[in-house]
Amino acid sequence: MTPLPDRYCPADGVRIPSDSLAWRCPNCHGPLDLDFSPTPAPLKSLTGRVNSLWRYAETLPLASPSVSLGEGRTPLVPLTDTVSAKLDFLMPTLSFKDRGAVLLAELARRIGPRRVVADSSGNAGTAIAAYCARAGLACTVYVPLGTSAKKLEQIEAHGARAEEVDGGREAAGAAARRAADEPDTFYASHVHNPYFLHGTKTYVHELWEDMGGRLPDVLVLPVGNGTLLLGAALAVAELYGAGLLDKRPALWAVQAAAVAPLAEAWERGADEPTGTTPVAPTYAEGIAIPRPPRARQILRAVRDSGGTFLTVTEDRIRHAQADLASRGLYVEATAAVCWAAVREGALAGKSAVVPLCGAGLKSGLAR
Repeated sequence: MTPLPDRYCPADGVRIPSDSLAWRCPNCHGPLDLDFSPTPAPLKSLTGRVNSLWRYAETLPLASPSVSLGEGRTPLVPLTDTVSAKLDFLMPTLSFKDRGAVLLAELARRIGPRRVVADSSGNAGTAIAAYCARAGLACTVYVPLGTSAKKLEQIEAHGARAEEVDGGREAAGAAARRAADEPDTFYASHVHNPYFLHGTKTYVHELWEDMGGRLPDVLVLPVGNGTLLLGAALAVAELYGAGLLDKRPALWAVQAAAVAPLAEAWERGADEPTGTTPVAPTYAEGIAIPRPPRARQILRAVRDSGGTFLTVTEDRIRHAQADLASRGLYVEATAAVCWAAVREGALAGKSAVVPLCGAGLKSGLAR
């Protein structure tokens, strides 16, 4: 079996062995990156490969998976003449989080911990629960009090234990981190563990293949913890670095106006949020993250791409979700934020793709 790459701290360079259960930098306590710089395969060589995200094997830090559920290769459908939607809610657990969860579960299976823990507002938790079930791993998911009953039901149906934590998303994360520090525990963090980002980057590799070796002018991406955006930035860098992409797209990051610490930092020209940005309830619970651990990386990725930040109000989210449903696309409110941001002409004729990240069955229509 191919050796696993080491992890390292991008802030101070501390290295973590590949088989370690350490989930953060021991010095600064920040998230880790992966010492892995792959070269994607040319477009023609992809013909006839497995019809899942594992067709991009050269770009993935794990090979020969045993826990795959056929994730990836989701459809790309037009919404307008210039805007298309990638239907990532058509995944085994009904959200894009399967892209990263499969890599975390495969990594945990190879390390062999006593148990796996995760924290989530719902979608990441259901994905981790499903893939841990596939891998035969005991799993506990910490979720905020008030998480959608349907998401809790899905987590528990996969055999995981859902622990509701009094408080918001950050309280659930704190509970999971305490559990992660217990012996023989693997923290399947979709934020701190870089394997997750190397799973989400396949979203862009699929776009590149389906668009015949190119990408749109703009990738519009929802941002809370930024796992899809940072994965997209990884994929763009890989494709461009290999000479497989002539032009890099701009990354447009979308936040709910009710919880927009990154957009606020962007407006100030700052490298990171203040940590004191006011927050309010939002339909877009999946991106309601007041203090994202990878904030500096997210802001830098958007800036380096020539992109920008957009915010959307609750009314715009609600109307965008209803509009998508009227087009036959029933997605959760969080999945509608990118369409909310661009449906009224913000793109000015640029070509773009928006991800529809989670199914409406998980939480229903915003009202």
